[in-house]
Amino acid sequence: MCGIIAYIGDQEALPRLIEGLRRLEYRGYDSAGVALIEPDGVWLRRAVGRVAGLAAETSDGCTSKVGIAHTRWATHGGVTLENTHPHLDATHRIAVVHNGIIENMEALKAVLIADGVEFLSETDTEVLPHLIRRHYTGDPLEAVRAALSHVHGTYGIAVAFADHPDVLIAARFGSPLVIGLGDGETVLASDPQAIVAHTRRVLYLDDREIAVISADGAKVQRLSGGDVNRDVSLIEADYAVAELGGHEHFMAKEIWEQPDALLRCLRGRVQIERGNAKLGGLNMTPRDMVNIREVVTVGCGTAYHAGMVGSMAIEHLARLPAHAEVASEFRNRHPIIPPDALYFAVSQSGETADTLGAVEEILVKGGQVMGVVNVVGSSIARTCGAGVYVYAGPEIAVASTKAFTSQVTALLVFTLMLARTRNQSLAQGENIARALLEAPDKLQEYLDDPGPIDAAADLVKDAKYCMFMGRGFSYPVALEGALKLKEISYVPCEAYPAGEMKHGPIAMLEDGTPVIVIAPRGSQRDKVISNIKEVQARGARTIIVHTRGDDEMARLADVSIPVPEVREFISPLLTVVPLQLLAYKVGIALGRDIDKPRNLAKSVTVE
Repeated sequence: MCGIIAYIGDQEALPRLIEGLRRLEYRGYDSAGVALIEPDGVWLRRAVGRVAGLAAETSDGCTSKVGIAHTRWATHGGVTLENTHPHLDATHRIAVVHNGIIENMEALKAVLIADGVEFLSETDTEVLPHLIRRHYTGDPLEAVRAALSHVHGTYGIAVAFADHPDVLIAARFGSPLVIGLGDGETVLASDPQAIVAHTRRVLYLDDREIAVISADGAKVQRLSGGDVNRDVSLIEADYAVAELGGHEHFMAKEIWEQPDALLRCLRGRVQIERGNAKLGGLNMTPRDMVNIREVVTVGCGTAYHAGMVGSMAIEHLARLPAHAEVASEFRNRHPIIPPDALYFAVSQSGETADTLGAVEEILVKGGQVMGVVNVVGSSIARTCGAGVYVYAGPEIAVASTKAFTSQVTALLVFTLMLARTRNQSLAQGENIARALLEAPDKLQEYLDDPGPIDAAADLVKDAKYCMFMGRGFSYPVALEGALKLKEISYVPCEAYPAGEMKHGPIAMLEDGTPVIVIAPRGSQRDKVISNIKEVQARGARTIIVHTRGDDEMARLADVSIPVPEVREFISPLLTVVPLQLLAYKVGIALGRDIDKPRNLAKSVTVE
């Protein structure tokens, strides 16, 4: 969601800013713009639509060596040129790009209008350059600091001053910023992905910090005053230039990367000979784990579904109370935080605003929370201070695929550790460990022969509505499958526990309605068969994802998609993949923008 890139150095800024924006396209956006500092003021170019359109608008060129750029995902105001960032003050000598939401924009706007300021956009962001101008007396750092003292909300900002072409000012509260330290150049971005072309040496800004950035580096201070000594970090080698690797879309590439991603998540952690596992980032002893009385996962969207699978596995194998929470609800409802509970904040980006807010609420109430994240050095990882990296590698497509299976895998590894301290014998632990380590090969086996996905897509692509259903471990998979189909194809669909069909949802079915059933062999198989017959009696056409060799399930299906047999708690790692492929194929058939679905963003950093 919304991308920031800023450059100051000994090279021309424009091509580096455009290249940085292209690296940020995967986050989701609807317009883009760039502002460069010239002797007579700010050189501004903006475009609605893709970065390619902005690049065409900048073909007249500008040789400035300092500038800021932005990809916008609309929050305040529609998708128009006037609302596109960067925004300028009335003198056109201060430029601002901003991620986040200014909650008191109306009050600030009223004050500025009373001062004679004329606003040109509907955005909350435009308040900032005018407010900074109001406080500017020659010192750019103090002008930004003073302006932000009046701001309520969240922000990651970069500010350029025509009167000070040798510095940029950046500040953060609730929206990520990272500073890349190069040789004769410094780059600011909202995502390390935009920095790796220049350097792997970075400084992460924390909340309520402000930085003065020059070609020689950056000086970080607290917004309240006082210097901050910040260690330089190295960006992980996984942050490389995103390549399609022969695939038509990043989503397809990332689906096929899942066996390797699972292997990375498991490698060095699962120990068959001990019937156990080790997650060093948790910093927990067996005694610590015995003292846990409840496990709660918090996440949004796909991460919430991964948490549901993990919670079910914990109850199933470790016999400990566990459940998943929607982070956006959890953070705002004044939750009870038991001191002997362990919370996991699950997020691909590690920057999800609602999940980060949940983390802060847990910490305020004295709870113990750990991250399950993909991006090293992200805000959730640093705020929690402990947790698990899932090592899925960069995920570029907006719709998450390999992050889901990697998150589930990491939670299953934790489940093994927890179960061994409580109720699983060495032999039982060995069996669980072996089953986990077999999962990447089983997943590769399925991808080598994914079944009649095209036939399933033909059933779904013209549907007015379709339904997903599953029981037990397959219910969160149904939720994830429906989410993927909505994200990628925009086909209306819902997911339900299969046992709920007769309690209302079955009224939605009519002749020909596609129903996608996740039905691997397991403890509730026979009940699912009854549910399949219920929907078929109402004219539904069934696509059934089932265990290979289950001939009864295959005969029941209009489209049968078999997957290799695994233990029930591991089945989501396999059964979700046909649903990812189904969403992808339907999206292709309907001509959708697969990697950048409408209205969506990769990293949701606003509420």
